[in-house]
Amino acid sequence: QVQLVESGGGSVQPGGSLTLSCATSGYTDRSVNMAWFRQSPGKEREGIAQINTVGGLTYYADSVKGRFTISRDTSEKTLYLQMNNLKPEDTAMYYCAATPVGFYGVPASWAAFRYWGQGTQVTVSS
Repeated sequence: QVQLVESGGGSVQPGGSLTLSCATSGYTDRSVNMAWFRQSPGKEREGIAQINTVGGLTYYADSVKGRFTISRDTSEKTLYLQMNNLKPEDTAMYYCAATPVGFYGVPASWAAFRYWGQGTQVTVSS
């Protein structure tokens, strides 16, 4: 059974940095895409970054490109999101997600992500 558990959220001032982590279990060494989504109150959930676990290819939404970095530590089975130069509009609940095992392009359709963590809150304010 696939399980995803996020951590690392918190409050930070504009221009600051945070690193989110997502501990994964239930996957063997197979190809999946993993991603970070976020959702602010009153807004739709937004896919912001993807990575393929085999080739390591990444994709970023324009809203975070150049500021956020998605990565995965294979040995620790942990997904990361390094967030730099945070802005108030980055305030949201951040979710880790994964596709079922399979070979997907990058970016895969955001609708392909079926497994979700419980979320971790990020608040950017002065």
